[in-house]
Amino acid sequence: MNPLHSIAEYEEFIYSLPESYPHIKYSTLVLKRYSQFIGEVSGTIYFENEVKLTVKELIDFRKAEIKAYSYEVHIKGEKQYWYDPQPHPNDPSLQPNFPHHKHLPPDIKHHRIPAENLSFHHANLPFLIQEVIGTLLP
Repeated sequence: MNPLHSIAEYEEFIYSLPESYPHIKYSTLVLKRYSQFIGEVSGTIYFENEVKLTVKELIDFRKAEIKAYSYEVHIKGEKQYWYDPQPHPNDPSLQPNFPHHKHLPPDIKHHRIPAENLSFHHANLPFLIQEVIGTLLP
């Protein structure tokens, strides 16, 4: 199932995330409707140990497509990494899943790797949540 096919499905998907993932303490994600087919998701998913995932997505539900996104992960208020689709066409290392990439320390602004699990055509949150659970939580 791809919840990007309708606003109602995506609302149900994001609002049920804490029930689907026991490591989520709580979530402030909300979906703001701009029209019948366009919506914006914003907010933060809070995990144990002061880990949080901040989410911004602009979605066209008619096309079942994420038009823009930004995902940031913080621990105790310090940014650990982020994902964005800002094109960097002159960086050949990012071509495997262009334009999706992850910013990592050191030099977090310029150190980028391909984000092979992100897409404009499926929900990215399950991967991002599993990544936090698998790499940042005990």
